[in-house]
Amino acid sequence: MDQNSAKEDGSSNKGPLQDTKEPEKQKAAAESKQKEEDLGYSLYPERNSSKYAQGSIGESLFTFKHKCQIMLQFAMDTSPYAKLLLGAMKSSGCAVYKDRHFSCEDCDGTVSGGFDAATSQIVLCQNNIHQQAHMNRVVTHELIHAFDHCRARVDWFSNFRHLACSEIRAANLSGDCSFVNEISRFNFGLKEHHQACVRGRALRSILAVRKVSREEAERVVDEVFDSCFHDHAPFGRIPHAKKDAKFAYRDYENRDRYYANL
Repeated sequence: MDQNSAKEDGSSNKGPLQDTKEPEKQKAAAESKQKEEDLGYSLYPERNSSKYAQGSIGESLFTFKHKCQIMLQFAMDTSPYAKLLLGAMKSSGCAVYKDRHFSCEDCDGTVSGGFDAATSQIVLCQNNIHQQAHMNRVVTHELIHAFDHCRARVDWFSNFRHLACSEIRAANLSGDCSFVNEISRFNFGLKEHHQACVRGRALRSILAVRKVSREEAERVVDEVFDSCFHDHAPFGRIPHAKKDAKFAYRDYENRDRYYANL
């Protein structure tokens, strides 16, 4: 009886401890989930775990990973935007490697890509990118974030001004707001339409990845807009179209020859 009593007493003593630990675990899990949602990680569920094992038959049959990787390679090889950014990052000591710094994943339906500063990796949303032109823009947009991450001490997670500045630059320099793209969205305008498009897309990107009010996002974008809009590195100009990007890439490739003749 004493032994049984001791066991009973022991089990009765463990009960309250388990009850105490369980809410703590639930609280920690809830805080972790909230943090992920606040930083936009909930839009990229495969950052934590993939539904299919890498290289598996399921991945080949039920995802667009192979197509995504082919389009990515084509963008890296042929897009003057991407080629200039890749060259600039290499010159800055941040060489980009396809297998290490890009990841094709399934994402939330509202996003096409993202830059994960924690892993220095660009996420390409394989379920949302189906055309080469779209892939080219997403790769360029995210490479601009990667370039900013390389050249400056960007505090992505707690400084909205830094995030807003990089989003403004990405919208301005990636071709997101080109005339052709705006026409395809049925957005028309003449006076300062490009600036309005850049501002709007930067706001949209911030609101997608941060739990912040629209008023707060607009205030921060307004504070940094002028300086960040006029920061054209590494293009040296706003590449409004592919032709502009080709000229910018040519100038970048010839920069050493130019400085040698000064």
